[in-house]
Amino acid sequence: MLQINDLTYRIGERVLLENATAGVPEGKHVGVVGRNGAGKSTLFGLINGALPPDAGSISVPKNWRIGGVEQEAPATDKSLLETVLEADKERLELLAEAETATDPHRIAEVHTRLADIDAHSAPARAAAILAGLGFDEENQARPTRDFSGGWRMRVALAALLFTTPDLLLLDEPTNYLDLEGTIWLVDYLRKYPRTLLIVSHDRDLLDQVASGILHLEHRRLSYYPGNFERFQRLKSEQAAHDLALRKKLDDKRKHMTAFVERFRAKASKARQAQSRLKALSKLDLPTVLADEHSARISLQGPEDLLPPPIITMENAAVGYGDNPPVLDRLTLRIDQDDRIALLGANGNGKSTFAKLVTARLKQANGTLRRSPRLRIGYFAQHQVDELADGLTPYQNMRQRMEKFGEVTDAQVRARVGAIGFSGQRADVKVADLSGGEKARLLLAIATFDKPHMLVLDEPTNHLDMEGRDQLVNAINEYSGAVILISHDQHLIDSCADRLWLVHDGRVQSFDGDMDDYRRLLLSQRGRPGSKSSSLADDKAARAPDMPRGKDVRKATAQQRAGIAPLKKKADDAELKIIELEEKIAKMDAVLADGSLFERDPKKADLISRARGELGSQLEKAEDAWMTLTHKYESAVKELEKNEA
Repeated sequence: MLQINDLTYRIGERVLLENATAGVPEGKHVGVVGRNGAGKSTLFGLINGALPPDAGSISVPKNWRIGGVEQEAPATDKSLLETVLEADKERLELLAEAETATDPHRIAEVHTRLADIDAHSAPARAAAILAGLGFDEENQARPTRDFSGGWRMRVALAALLFTTPDLLLLDEPTNYLDLEGTIWLVDYLRKYPRTLLIVSHDRDLLDQVASGILHLEHRRLSYYPGNFERFQRLKSEQAAHDLALRKKLDDKRKHMTAFVERFRAKASKARQAQSRLKALSKLDLPTVLADEHSARISLQGPEDLLPPPIITMENAAVGYGDNPPVLDRLTLRIDQDDRIALLGANGNGKSTFAKLVTARLKQANGTLRRSPRLRIGYFAQHQVDELADGLTPYQNMRQRMEKFGEVTDAQVRARVGAIGFSGQRADVKVADLSGGEKARLLLAIATFDKPHMLVLDEPTNHLDMEGRDQLVNAINEYSGAVILISHDQHLIDSCADRLWLVHDGRVQSFDGDMDDYRRLLLSQRGRPGSKSSSLADDKAARAPDMPRGKDVRKATAQQRAGIAPLKKKADDAELKIIELEEKIAKMDAVLADGSLFERDPKKADLISRARGELGSQLEKAEDAWMTLTHKYESAVKELEKNEA
């Protein structure tokens, strides 16, 4: 196991770790969490030996290999596949020795070891990892120098995963991934056969991958069994007596409940509303990992509503210069109450579509109509890096406000204070702001004129968990249309009611929810030689043909016979949910008494563990119920269609 004993580390006069002690069991997948700046990345540096501790020690089993991504893959003439294969030094050395060894005993040892490490399947394994991270066969054969830094970070991640270190250290591994790459990585890490430590602000990743949480707080380390949701629940239960915390929980529940009810009001959105109910209990948990400068994110919506549609496209195309269009045959409609998430791998044209919608690019042909009074706000990930480092939040906001007339110092101070830059923070140069503060400033600037539509391109890249929760609430309170591009599945699940797939030069509605998309993506990327751009085609190819003539009557009879058992299974699954909820409610009532943790900590821990297990059973039961309900409803619709 990984053992940390009385660890102390200082940077100048600042103490990041002080007498910190924790143990990570072998084979566990552990999320390392804590406030921004608490020292999570520093802890990784201490574990891998890059930093020497001031006091204490870190021990791992003698033969363990420790691996982490520290920089992008170098730009060379070697192909991506060669680069990944060369990361396994032992395999390369053994293969070379197998060619030159003359001693029969040594030859036998070499070939035995090659068999042990499954050396002969290495090219296939490396190719599968690269494919999962978004590189098709053609790209895998190209030299690394052909790719930008962000893509070479993916290559470096692929090389690390290929080597399968005994202790894998991942620090924000999804930062350079799109949604599709993130979905694949989460699935891959869930099955990782060895010990994993991961720092991430991605709630879904920690919930699905982590089997333990290492919390860095007040310069100490605490280990909690279970995923991030269980960790949050335990922390919230311990602090349930705090009145302010209770108010925060109630506010979050109101935000999410209002959002679900908004969906339920539309028959066409019933399925999405159903899938969001599962997220309600998770959003109900307080985030205990706020940045020290966290503040409420607010998006100013329009005061004047526009008649629908606000944007229409008919056979529109868009591209760059005289090159062939990136997207064409676009026939779409956007209304002011739409919340649309764009799906599709990087490079398929999501950002190009965003630029077309926001008039940063003009259509090459076809027609595109915007409402004459339409105001659009635009937030793109690259804008965070383009803020003028020499200006302050006050100066940025003053420049924006002066475009609409004369303003006083008090008016500017009030405006920047409302977005979290009160007092001296308003006069801190942008270069010295945190990534979350920069993002919050840009969001305020983007919505300054109360736009009717907001286009958000990777808005969570610089936000911690608290900031992401605030963004979810802000989007759900915003009264205009939203087009969202994000690799954060939690954000999409919580905010989007329509999914559009960008692929093969088209933008089309995706018939399903994020769970459907995840399953489709994983099945498609798991197929050798497949390409990420064929997602929608794959879905269409697997759709069954409709029966005709006598086959219709036969199929209808079979469907009618199969509906009753489906209904019974769905009802039984619902009863199981009710039973589990009743048990959990009883345990919650016991755990709500904070004194139990002082009076009988062993009993409190046993109840907490049991409650965590029931929570996992409840989630599985909900998944089963939703699946069965969907199958039943689909069967009823199909039957009605055939009988019509």
